[in-house]
Amino acid sequence: MIGKFLKRFMPRSLFGRATLILLVPVGTILLVMSIVFIQRLYENVTRQMTEGVANEITLILSRANEAESADAALLAAGAIAEPLGLQISYSDLDISDRRQWIDLSGRTVVTTLRETMGDVDAIDLVSREGFALISMMSKHGAVLLEVPRARVSARNPHQFLVLIGVTSVLMLLIALLYLRGQVRPIRRLAAAASAFGKGRSVPYRPAGAAEVREAGNAFIQMRDRLERQIEQRTLLLSGVSHDLRTPLTRLRLALSMSESGDSTDMVRDVEEMQEMLDAFLDFARSESLGEPEWTDPTPLIESAIEKAIRAGGRVELGVIEKTDPITLRPPAFDRALGNLIGNAMRYGSMARVSLTVLDETVSVMVEDDGPGIPLDQREAALRPFTRLDQSRNQDAGSGVGLGLAIAGDIARQHGGSIELDVSKDLGGLKASIVLPR
Repeated sequence: MIGKFLKRFMPRSLFGRATLILLVPVGTILLVMSIVFIQRLYENVTRQMTEGVANEITLILSRANEAESADAALLAAGAIAEPLGLQISYSDLDISDRRQWIDLSGRTVVTTLRETMGDVDAIDLVSREGFALISMMSKHGAVLLEVPRARVSARNPHQFLVLIGVTSVLMLLIALLYLRGQVRPIRRLAAAASAFGKGRSVPYRPAGAAEVREAGNAFIQMRDRLERQIEQRTLLLSGVSHDLRTPLTRLRLALSMSESGDSTDMVRDVEEMQEMLDAFLDFARSESLGEPEWTDPTPLIESAIEKAIRAGGRVELGVIEKTDPITLRPPAFDRALGNLIGNAMRYGSMARVSLTVLDETVSVMVEDDGPGIPLDQREAALRPFTRLDQSRNQDAGSGVGLGLAIAGDIARQHGGSIELDVSKDLGGLKASIVLPR
């Protein structure tokens, strides 16, 4: 329970947590040293020094009290006080206990003097800089003793605390600078991995500690393997699709010139094969569709709707919320949105496109009035070459199962995702492209 409570106040970044790891022990050690220093030096040493001075004052007063007259008492007491650095005189000044609140050792001085000498009237540690004024009663009247403050307590003991504090802060700053240099390679690695996840390959060179360098080299090797696999897949699909275009074109030409009356179905099959090849090429080219740029998605949405309407589709524009430009690859986004609208028209009679803006994301929603996709099949529907036609419109053609897969790949290249749900208004499928702002 306490751990969950503290977790809310813990820094989330590695640099913040590492800084906390440095601050807690350094601050604890400094606090403990300060407390021990105050107790041992401020109190114990000050008490010992004050007790020594109290014994000297007791001796001085005893000599003064043995004298027959006030003048003789002052001479006898002065003979002992002067070599000890003390000054004694008769005084009728009204002295009261005075001490600055910041004078920690002064409290110990006052307490020790009163405990050691019972006939102390007042102790003034403020009136005269560098001296403690002690008013006491003697046999011949009130006397004032001026004791150098250095005799009863250590002078400037706070310098030790200041020295420790300044040194600790200096070492902490040096440690933070060094730590920042160690965290920077991790951030660069995270930025390179994030960029690669969005379809961009940024320059990256491993740096930092040995473990970070090892992770960086592993990332570079993984990125190279994935790029080779993507390139091989693109070349394979492009080559197969390109090589099949020529015989299909010849076959369609021959069927169109044929006088046979039953060639219509064969021409339709050839056209469907041509559409499949185009889908293969779209899937192969989905990894390389331009560089990202700051773009307003609203004109792209309106353009995609106009294209669908010109192609004979029944597509309407829903609620379009205003948003600032976001990072997009316009050709890739146009293809993804076109695929979703095409799927909606393929399995429904109408489609609606809307734009919703949240705090951190932008959602482009394409809804239709078709049969939709069951909840247990939505994850499979996003996989390449997966067809769910048995649960959808059987009159819409077979397709190749790449429309949602291409849209999903493009969304992931933008750092987003594809979400499938039920359209509350139209009753069919609602496919949303969710992109970061």
